[in-house]
Amino acid sequence: MQEAIQRAVDNVRSGRGGPFGAIVVKDGRVIATGINSVTSANDPTAHAEVIAIREACRALGAFQLTGCEIYTSCEPCPMCLGAIYWARPDRVYFAATASDAAEAGFDDSFIYEELKRLHHERRIPFEPMMREAGLEPFREWMQKSGRIRY
Repeated sequence: MQEAIQRAVDNVRSGRGGPFGAIVVKDGRVIATGINSVTSANDPTAHAEVIAIREACRALGAFQLTGCEIYTSCEPCPMCLGAIYWARPDRVYFAATASDAAEAGFDDSFIYEELKRLHHERRIPFEPMMREAGLEPFREWMQKSGRIRY
């Protein structure tokens, strides 16, 4: 955990990004790290956890982090939480809480509220269209032999 926290501190001091750091550990050794680089990479998905997950999966040659643990300097945001669940690590450890992040200006509670709203009532309206055509990729997937489930 100290390494994740130190990466977050170093990231702020360097001016590269926000106050977040993450590491992925397997069998007691660090296999990947990530720092928040949203502003330096102009990438809203460049959160520390997402970067660490991507790097860990590349290092392992797998799309799941079975047998791994993630250490993150702060409780994951909704996007990172989703990425973590898709990656399926064995455990996640975090230092600061979402409330701590909110006090520092990183409040993501509105996203949880948005998910409860009807599509057309969200801050960014979501409009369904072409559903029948959108089902075609799923039909193809279901007919595909040897598909890799995840």
